[in-house]
Amino acid sequence: MVQEVEAQLVGHPAGPNGKSIAHYGVIILVDSLERAAELSNEFAPEHLELEVEDPWALLEQIRHAGAIFLGSDTPEAVGDYLAGPNHTLPTSGSARFASALGVETFMKHSSLIQYSGTALNKMASAIEILAEAEGLPSHRDSVRLRSRGRLSY
Repeated sequence: MVQEVEAQLVGHPAGPNGKSIAHYGVIILVDSLERAAELSNEFAPEHLELEVEDPWALLEQIRHAGAIFLGSDTPEAVGDYLAGPNHTLPTSGSARFASALGVETFMKHSSLIQYSGTALNKMASAIEILAEAEGLPSHRDSVRLRSRGRLSY
C-alpha cells in the first residue's frame, strides 16, 4: 500500500502532498468494514470515500463525516468542484458535532419553551437539584417560587 501511494505521487509537487502525508498520513488495516466504519466515526473525517462494493450498506454505519463520497465512480473532486454540496466542511474531527457550512449557519434561531403548572410541579425537584449542583441558587429559587402554587399571575 505504501508503494501505491508513492507511485501515485510521482509527478506531483512534493511540498503540500509530502508534508501532509509525513505529518498526518496513516495506513490502517482492519479485519472488516464494520471496524473501518467504527474507526472512521472516531476520526470524523472532513472527507470520506466509501469505495466499496455496496457503499449504501456501509453508509448506514457512518455517523460522523463532513462529506461522504459513495462508490468508486465518485472521487472527492466531484463533490469539491461539480456535484454541488458545500465545500466548507468540518475539519480536525469536528464532524462529530458539526456539519458543513450552510444557509442554516447564518440563520438566527430562538428556542421557545413553555411548561404547564402541572409539568413544572412534577419536575421542580429535579430542576432544583440541578440548579443547586451548578451553584445557581437563584435558578433554584425561581423554580421554588413558581412551583407548587407559590407564585401566580
